[in-house]
Amino acid sequence: QVQLVESGGGSVEPGGSVTLSCVVSGLSAKPYCMGWFRQVPGKEREGVAGVDAGGTLSYSESVKGRFTLSQDKAKNTLYLQMNDLKPEDTGVYYCVVDDSYAEISLYVMGVALSDPNSLDYWGQGTQVIVSS
Repeated sequence: QVQLVESGGGSVEPGGSVTLSCVVSGLSAKPYCMGWFRQVPGKEREGVAGVDAGGTLSYSESVKGRFTLSQDKAKNTLYLQMNDLKPEDTGVYYCVVDDSYAEISLYVMGVALSDPNSLDYWGQGTQVIVSS
């Protein structure tokens, strides 16, 4: 059984930084992609960062240059380092894994055709609030 457990959310002032972590367990050996989505109240769920099965990173335009996705495969952990945070970054952040080579990257790039709920595995979400 695949499990994703996020941590690291909280409140931060504009311009501040937060690092989110996602510990993944139960994955099989087949190729998979991973990434981070966020949900802002009143808006659709948005893919903000992804890594495909080959290790290629992708970022949405709204976070490019400020957010960095990384992996520690030895610890089965995915990270999202978020710098220069803005109030519009406020939301619930979800760690996501899909049994595909690069499906998550399609959402991050804004070209996916299906509902993101079709992605295979979601974490429980962690809240990030950016406010002064």
